[in-house]
Amino acid sequence: MAKIDYEVEYNNRARVPENPVLMAGWASDAAAYREQHTPQSIRYGAGARNTIDFFPANGDTAIVVFIHGGYWQALDGSSFSHCARGLNAHDISVAVPTYDLCPGVTVDTIITQMRMASRELARLGRPLVMSGHSAGGHLAACMLATDWQALDPSLPNQLVIAAYTISGLFDLVPLVETSINKALRLDRERAMAASPLSWKPPAHGSLDAVVGGSESEEYFRQSRTIVERWRQAGVPTRFGTVPDANHFTAIAPLADPASAMVARLMQLAGR
Repeated sequence: MAKIDYEVEYNNRARVPENPVLMAGWASDAAAYREQHTPQSIRYGAGARNTIDFFPANGDTAIVVFIHGGYWQALDGSSFSHCARGLNAHDISVAVPTYDLCPGVTVDTIITQMRMASRELARLGRPLVMSGHSAGGHLAACMLATDWQALDPSLPNQLVIAAYTISGLFDLVPLVETSINKALRLDRERAMAASPLSWKPPAHGSLDAVVGGSESEEYFRQSRTIVERWRQAGVPTRFGTVPDANHFTAIAPLADPASAMVARLMQLAGR
């Protein structure tokens, strides 16, 4: 069997040369949406990036959280405000957190920060549906697999009721020998410890893992593996694809109120 070239499999910017235009489109669309719907700013920590953009709506469903990607080392929530458009149109509130980046912090610290953000959102009195793209998909799965009452007995055990991951990463070990790890600084042991595939599967909730149809085989393997493993542990899971989408266009349906992705997130949120 030929050895897998993980650098090729995970280097999304090389796989999609038009990525600068696509990411500039994210920023432009996000800015336009913020002009129309100014978010509330919620702080969850003392750091400059410990903030959540909250796009409230009139419904009383679960809050959908969208966690951005960037391999834990790039971007922030302000480039993804437009990802709230589809759900806001159906009166579902959306929260978009920002977190500190590697190499300034570790992946473990980012997981902790997303737990801090979730605890802050718990103050709003509604359960959370975690969604996320790429590294954000990793963080969404981590939030579903968190034992919230062990972390804080005052929190509801089912604070996070579902995770919906878009081209997520759940096994970080293959990244150790790639250029991505220059900022992450993971060895095999730390990569396994930060991988939800190595954790005890969640005791409640559900997982949807979707992958852009044009993604690499490793991205398909990652999502199929967590879906199969968690299903075997009794977690309701679904695997799906975003047809014809690459790594950078896979999130586009979030901005479309009529998309199948938005319809599924509505269902998960209780609408």
